[in-house]
Amino acid sequence: MRGFPCVTESGLARLFDEPQLASLCLENIDKNTSDALNAEGFTDIDLDTLVAVLERDTLGIREVRLFNAVVRWSEAECQRQQLQVIPENKRKVLGKALSLIRFPLMTIEEFAAGPAQSGILTDREVVSLFLHFTVNPKPRVEFIDRPRCCLRGKECSISRFQQVESRWGYSGTSDRIRFSVNKRIFVVGFGLYGSIHGPTDYQVNIQIIHTDSNTVLGQNDTGFSCDGSSNTFRVMFKEPVEILPNVNYTACATLKGPDSHYGTKGLRKVIHESPTTGAKTCFTFCYAAGNNNGTSVEDGQIPEIIFYT
Repeated sequence: MRGFPCVTESGLARLFDEPQLASLCLENIDKNTSDALNAEGFTDIDLDTLVAVLERDTLGIREVRLFNAVVRWSEAECQRQQLQVIPENKRKVLGKALSLIRFPLMTIEEFAAGPAQSGILTDREVVSLFLHFTVNPKPRVEFIDRPRCCLRGKECSISRFQQVESRWGYSGTSDRIRFSVNKRIFVVGFGLYGSIHGPTDYQVNIQIIHTDSNTVLGQNDTGFSCDGSSNTFRVMFKEPVEILPNVNYTACATLKGPDSHYGTKGLRKVIHESPTTGAKTCFTFCYAAGNNNGTSVEDGQIPEIIFYT
């Protein structure tokens, strides 16, 4: 089993009697996920080990590539069990491991070209996932939709407004605000305001754009449900977006739904201080040129940025 991190002839599962060693092995897989899954020994691991890997929130790989590796493993396992290598048997040998593939993290194109045609998923699962990709509000699916964040540390967020008011309307124009940060971070989502009219569902497209080149670095077409309160509601990217120090970026949210709350008394500079290390992350906000549905430094939407340092 050469190549797969920390796997010996007795298998990684044996290492679970040594929790510290198992933890080190899994952290190594987090850091070198692509190499680990392509390693010669990957298809030789046992089901418990595969499950332990797939349960990780910190794998650094696109979900469709993870799925392809798991299919390779299932083919090898069919041969080990002397089963015909057909989709039904691949599903059978995968058992609970299949439910740990986070299909909602794929793009609709990735899902359509691979998993949807693999025969491993049931027709019902394929239909429910296509609905998840295309309909808002999104129906519940049986698969995990939590991003695998290849980041260590604690999730942080900053709020740029000191007060909340009502009413902010939407007509198809994006709310946008420009920002820069004093250090490298990874943005994983925004906190957005919801309806002033009670519980409601919104459709939303979120983006982070590199301002100078107008390149979209990350986006997600999704939806969120709000409860009518003036709280913010989390809308997440499918993958973390790397933000480099002292570079201008534009945060963008295009909402479709009823009038919402909005923030006022906005801050031009917001500093987040780590409660453990005291390290400071300084956000600077400024007006994004163009029509921003009224959002500015002083008031508007996109009150929160959720990130890792």
